[in-house]
Formats: sequence, structure tokens, C-alpha cells
Amino acid sequence: MPSPFHFIPNKSFSTYNPLKDGQFNHLPIIIDKFLSLLQGSSKNLNWVKSIHAQVFTNSLSNDQFMATKLVKAYSDLGSLEAARYVFDQFLQPKGLLCNAMLGGYLQNGQHRETLDLFGLMRFRNLEVNSCSCTFALKACASSLNYEMGMDIIRSAVEKGMEKNRFVGSSMISFLVRFDKIGVAQRVFDGMPDRDVVCWNSIIGGYVQAGCFDVAFELFFEMHSSRTKPSPITMTSLIQACGGIGDLKLGKCLHGCVLGLGMSNDILVLTSFVDMYCKIGDMDSARQVFQKMPTRNLVSWNAMISGCVRNGLVGESFDLFHKLVRSGCRFDLATIVSLLQGCSKTANLEIGKILHGCAIRSFDSNLILSTAIVDLYSKCGSLKQATYVFNRMKDRNVITWTAMLVGLAQNGHAEDALTLFAQMQEEGIAANSVTLVSLVHCCSHLGSLKRGRSIHAHVFRSGFAFDVVSMTALVDMYAKCGKINLAERIFSNGSISKDVVLWNSMITGYGMHGQGYQAVSIYHKMMEEGIKPNQTTFLSLLSACSHSKLVEQGISLFYSMERDHNIRPTEKHYACLVDLLSRAGRFKEAQALIEKMPFQPDTAVLEALLSGCRTHKEIDLGIQTADKLLSLDPMNPGIYIMLSNIYGEARRWEKVEYIRSLMRKHGLKKTPGYSLIEVGNQVHAFFAGDDSHPKWEEIHHFLGSLRSAAEASGYVPDTSCVLRDVDKQMKVRLLWGHSERLAIAFGLLTTAAGSLIRITKNLRVCRDCHIVSKYISKIVNREIIVRDANRFHHFSNGGCSCGDYW
Repeated sequence: MPSPFHFIPNKSFSTYNPLKDGQFNHLPIIIDKFLSLLQGSSKNLNWVKSIHAQVFTNSLSNDQFMATKLVKAYSDLGSLEAARYVFDQFLQPKGLLCNAMLGGYLQNGQHRETLDLFGLMRFRNLEVNSCSCTFALKACASSLNYEMGMDIIRSAVEKGMEKNRFVGSSMISFLVRFDKIGVAQRVFDGMPDRDVVCWNSIIGGYVQAGCFDVAFELFFEMHSSRTKPSPITMTSLIQACGGIGDLKLGKCLHGCVLGLGMSNDILVLTSFVDMYCKIGDMDSARQVFQKMPTRNLVSWNAMISGCVRNGLVGESFDLFHKLVRSGCRFDLATIVSLLQGCSKTANLEIGKILHGCAIRSFDSNLILSTAIVDLYSKCGSLKQATYVFNRMKDRNVITWTAMLVGLAQNGHAEDALTLFAQMQEEGIAANSVTLVSLVHCCSHLGSLKRGRSIHAHVFRSGFAFDVVSMTALVDMYAKCGKINLAERIFSNGSISKDVVLWNSMITGYGMHGQGYQAVSIYHKMMEEGIKPNQTTFLSLLSACSHSKLVEQGISLFYSMERDHNIRPTEKHYACLVDLLSRAGRFKEAQALIEKMPFQPDTAVLEALLSGCRTHKEIDLGIQTADKLLSLDPMNPGIYIMLSNIYGEARRWEKVEYIRSLMRKHGLKKTPGYSLIEVGNQVHAFFAGDDSHPKWEEIHHFLGSLRSAAEASGYVPDTSCVLRDVDKQMKVRLLWGHSERLAIAFGLLTTAAGSLIRITKNLRVCRDCHIVSKYISKIVNREIIVRDANRFHHFSNGGCSCGDYW
């Protein structure tokens, strides 16, 4: 390759100096040659350095135009130190040179340096023009420096620069970045000359703000002004379609793009892939993706994340394999999408492989670490999730929420609430997902006091009228025994057409045995024009089952397909079987099972078996249990229920045989426990528990309660003790049941006349139900017990369930 300096006339380049040799007439020609060489050396740092050396040797280093080109060349190659060296040779750099340095910093992501230099220019009264302000505003937007950005805008307005389309566009982009869309609109309205960049800035701003309708109105106005849209314009509108979820509008926009000749633009096509995925039209997304003439990593990532979002996790991994085989390198976004896929499918094995791949390929990153915490949490590996979480230097609200949700969903509600307290201490503001998860924790614990505290957080955070939050609060108050507060929350949001909120209220009524209210609110829902879904009827059938509304339940079941075109699933059949079995109508239950459009699953048979136990239908119960064990031989609940049926029939040899089968399979009965909240602490009691610090006091008090109950006519129902022991031992075992321990502790530690709330993980036995009625009358206290099936409100010797549960 010839030397870039072969044009120098008859001299060694290292010694050639046109000023010394009197070659002034050649100077403009030489500068032009240098400039031409700089333009051609944009990809070669050594050439730029060589040209720079000769510029210096030939005494051209004081030429600011030449210096500007050198700064630009160095900046384009990322050599900012060299660029700044050139710039610093001038005590009074002109605007062109200053802007070249500002632009160099900006294009290399050095936002702080951009703003430092801009501040220096203002301090030294150097020329600050529209280009300088444009660069500085872009740096402020990227670095989220609101204060300086607004100061630059005020200064620009004072100088009348806001009418310049470049400054105006930058001002709009900055303002929308900080959700100042109204101010941005005023700037846009005041611009006399708008090019496509100005239109893109304001349209993109409204899309970012979620004002999709306004974005389309501006697009039509842009069309009327005869400004031709660019791919950036169409990308913003495609994003708006994805936000609206309007497939028809998206298809229209797709046709518009084809008419504008952008059918091969990779940015536009990638946006369409993303849009179709967000709307759920995966066939169209695949079609666009497969027909793309070229694909970059962003295109691959859009398709992979879209598959994950739509539950097509297997397809996302197939795409990943194709991506790797194509020779294209994956990035952090690819791995995060795949990790989210593993979280959705609880695929811990593949997730661990991806975790290892991420460690080897990428530095620790907030988004990546959060995805890993979420993976381990969703897969139930809380030890690994906690390890990753604790090692993170920076954690945002999404990270905290992932950990909180993991604890809550894996039965560690108390730990989740403790972690929330730590989150508050670190000054992290909770989002709606965090708070909804915490509301569910309080629901699980039956902790009304903390539930009210979280409700206050929801209100202060501005989420009180969010439908998801209201639904969670209705559920929480219902599960904490405060159905009146659940009604109050529901009434505030009942104008909502969201069926999930209405379903939550129906479920709440059902668990409190208020079937008539559940059916009533369903009819009101119909009057409001809200379409029921499958969950609506599951909640209604359950409510009817717990309230002895057999005929209403049957009628609702058959109305599903007839009136609402909702085909009943196995779960709906299981609810109807439970309704009939609970009422002792076994012939109808069996007839229903025989004519089901599918083979009965475990839920259907378990409902029948439960009814058999309640009504002591021994033979049918044994037949049903045998069928269940053939379907699910490792379910301990089935063995327990069959053992109980044999126990109530006093067939102790069969009881021992069933228990031996459980030992053989390594199955264990779920231990019963009861929870009670006193003060700021939730206390747990297990059957026969003597581990509580107040154990002696509790058992002494239970003895006095037993004497008072027996004096009032209570006779122990020892048939509830399904063990082959004498009557005295059976009575002793009954008085060691967890709910009695919790009730005694509550009576000892709470103010006279106050409400006692108990949460039990299993069904309340008949004798505990009987004795709780007696205790409520003896102590003149209302006792609310939430068991695995429903609520029991014990008051003045009676129960809200009417002894039907």
C-alpha cells in the first residue's frame, strides 16, 4: 500500500515544512489532502496518529478546522484521550471544535464528561450554540440528570433556541424521558419547522407515556403535514399496537409499512415480531421472523422472549439452538429470557445450566441476578435463591419482590413479611406486585393485624383502587374472617368490569358459608353485563356445597354450557360431586361420574370419598379409595382418608394395614397445626404440643374449660379418635388437638370480650366443632376458626355453618 503522504512535493515528509520553505501557496492544498486522508482513515487508529504527527510537524496544529476533524476521527475510533489532547491545545476553542469534543464524548457513552465539558464552556463564556445544547440534553437524558437538563432548557429558551428543530427534538426527548409529556407537547406546538425527527420524538414520547391513541392522532397529523414517516416512526406505532393489544390495528399498520417500502427494514420487522408476540399471535410472529432477509441478535431475542411470554418455552430453546448454530453470539438478554422460561416451567436442571453459562460468559448484573433469584424461588430452591440474593451488591424493587414472592409461594409467609421489614429499612419502595404478594402472605397466616398494615401501605402507595390490589385485599379480609371489610373493599371497586374481582367476593362468601349472598352477587354480576368465566362457577358451586344449596348448585352447573357456552371441566364436575356427596345423594353423584365426558380424575373421586367418610358409607368409600390409589398411589391424603373410614367402622386391622402401606411407601400424614395472632406475633400449635413457653398455663386452663363444658352438657365424641385405645386416652387426645391449644392460648393472652381468630391447616374434627360451640358460650367470646374448607364463626353456643361442613 502506498504511503498516505506520497503527495508531498520532492521532500522527505519528516522534514517538510511549508511555512519554513515558503510554500504558503501549497497550504490550502495540503490541508485539503490531510482532510481527505482523515476521512479515508476512519477505521485505522495508527493512520490517524500518523496524520496527526504530520499535522504537528507541518505547523498545522493551530488550525481549528483541522483539529475538529482530528477530534472527530479519534472519537470515532474510541480514542477519547487523544481527542481531548487535541482539543486542549486551544485556549479559546471555537464552537465547531467544542461540539466535536462534546459529540465524541456522547457517542462513546461518556455522559458525565459531556456535561463537564458543557459546563466548562459556559463557565469560560465559549460559544454555546444549538448543537452544543442538543448534545448536552441527550447526555442529561441518558444519565437521568433532570436538574441540569431543565437548566439547559431554560437557557435555550432564553436564547430562543427552542424553535430550532434539533434543539426542540432534544428538548422533547428529554422531557418525555421524565414523563413531562405536557411540557413536551408545548415545545412541539411552538416549533415552526418540524422535520421527521421532531415528529418521532413527540410520537415516541406519547407511546412511552402509554397514550397510544394520542400517538396515532399525531401520526395522522404528521401525514397531513406531508412529512414522510421513517422506520423510527413506524417502530413507535408498532410498539403502541403491542401496548393496546389490537391485532386488527397491528395488521393495518403492517400493510402501511409494506406500502412505505420498509418491508426489509430489520428494525421495523423486529418490532413486528415483538408486537405479534405481545398480542399473542404467534403464527404471525413466526411468519415475519422466518421471512426476514437478515436477522440480528435483537430479532432473535424478540422471538425467543415472545415464545417464553406465550408459554412456548420448548420452542424458545429450539430457537436458541438455531441461534448458536447460525454463528451469532447470544447476549445477556437471551440468557435472561431463557431463565424466565425455566422459571415458568420450574425446570431447575436447565436453569442451573444457564446459571453456570451466565457466570462464565457475563459479569454479575442486576437484571441477570434478579432472573436467577426468581428461577430458584419459583423452583422451590430457596436456599440457592437466598444465597444469590444475599451476594447481590445492588438490589432493586424487582429483586426484592422476586425473593418475597418466592418465600410466600413456598409457604414461608412469616419470612416474607420479615424480609419486607428489611426492605423498608433499606429504603426500597414497594411496587404493586410486592404489596399484593404480602397481602397473600397475611391471607395465608390469617394475620389480620399485619394485613391491615399492608393495606395501609397499598393505600399510601397509590394502589388502593388497582383491581389486582383490591382483589387480593378482598381475599385477605375474607380469609382473616372479616367478610364485612371484604364487602367494603369490593363495593369500592364493584364498578370495575373485572371478573376476577367479582369472583374473589363470591369465593369469600362461599368460604364463610354464605351461599345465598354468593348466588345473589352472581345475579348482580349478570345484571352489570359482566361475563362469568370458569372460575366464577367453581366459586359458586363451592359456595352452594358449603351452604346446602344443592338444587341451586345443580341449576348453576347445567347453566354453564346452556347459557354461557362454558364447557364444564373436571374441576366443575368434582365440585358438583362434592355438592351431592356432602348432601348424602350418592346415587346421583355416582350417576354423574358415570356420564362424565371423561374418565374421573383424583379430584372427582376425592370429593366422593370425602362424602363417604362424612356419611359413613364404608363400602362405597373403600371402592372409591381403591380407584384413587390406582390413579395416585403416592398421595398420603388418600391413605389417611381410607384409614379414617376403616377407623370409624372400628376395623382396626385394616387401619393398621393401611398405615403399614404408608410406611412401606415412605408416606407421612401432614401434621395438623393451628395459628393464632397475638400482638405482633403469629403462634403455631401442633396436636399434643408442649413446646410453647406457656404450655403449663395452657393445659391447666384447658382443664378448667373441659370441666365447664362438661357441666354445660358437653359429651366427648370419641369416634373422632381413630386409634385403638381406651376411652380415657381418646378424650385426652381430643383435648390435645391444635385448635383447642390455640383457643386456650388466645383466651389467656387477649382482652376479655375480644375476638379469637384461629387458622387451621386441616378440617376441624366433629368433637372440636362441638366443644368450640360450648366454649364460645362459656367465655362469652366469638371464636372464628378457618379450617382447610371454610370458616366457622362460633358464638353463644352456635356455629355459622349450621353444623353442615
